[in-house]
Amino acid sequence: MKKIASILTALLCTVSLTAGDNFCGIKNTSFQSGENITYTIFYNVVGIYVNAGSASFNTTLTKLNNKPVYHIVGDGKSNSKYDWIFKVRDKYESWIDTTNLQPLKFIRNVDEGGHKKYENVTFNQTANTAVTADGVYKVPNCIQDVLSAVYYARNIDFNKYKVGDKIPFDMFLDNETYNLYIKYLGKETIKTKYGKFKAIKFKPLLVKGTIFEGGEKMTVWVSDDANHIPIRIESPISVGSVKVDMMQYRGLRHPLTSLISWK
Repeated sequence: MKKIASILTALLCTVSLTAGDNFCGIKNTSFQSGENITYTIFYNVVGIYVNAGSASFNTTLTKLNNKPVYHIVGDGKSNSKYDWIFKVRDKYESWIDTTNLQPLKFIRNVDEGGHKKYENVTFNQTANTAVTADGVYKVPNCIQDVLSAVYYARNIDFNKYKVGDKIPFDMFLDNETYNLYIKYLGKETIKTKYGKFKAIKFKPLLVKGTIFEGGEKMTVWVSDDANHIPIRIESPISVGSVKVDMMQYRGLRHPLTSLISWK
């Protein structure tokens, strides 16, 4: 059951790997306040997919230090029927500047089988620093956290990339800066638990040390429309494999024109 906790955490973190460009100076055209997207996490062992848990992402408009920000909240939890074995309740939050989509604050508050971790990061994009309870860390220009990266990436014009292009970005987590990238694999039609979609396909570079193997093992699909929402994630893991599908949405900024047909 500990794999369920790892899968939930990985979803909240690795969804954000579908990122690109130089992460500076982009305007938001893809999402809005009031958006909510829900995912179901399926764990596959010996050929059987098990509903292991769920995750949701909510966007609201608020203020931080008198500055308008998008407040993004990602919640992950184990399936309730597994709580008695290994209860998971994870919450990630990011406050993103509405003018340039740069993170100003990030909180991670996780409880996995009684093991708790709390992380609170304040970003100074002018000084290029990240301040945590452990100190002040120098970070690259236009650094992202695990939630801000995906919302920034949703505003990138993917049509300007060629198949095989590697798109780099920097992410700060656990007092460390990770130099990551995604490999653009083009466009294709994919059938998920929700329906049939026109999609944009990627392989993100994964950080070693998780249940996922290092390298380009994971595949991510996002909707090929103006929303660019993640619709499926697939990856082998140490035992079995995981599949994550978008199952519900509301408050999208644009019509979901990538949806070809319902399930």
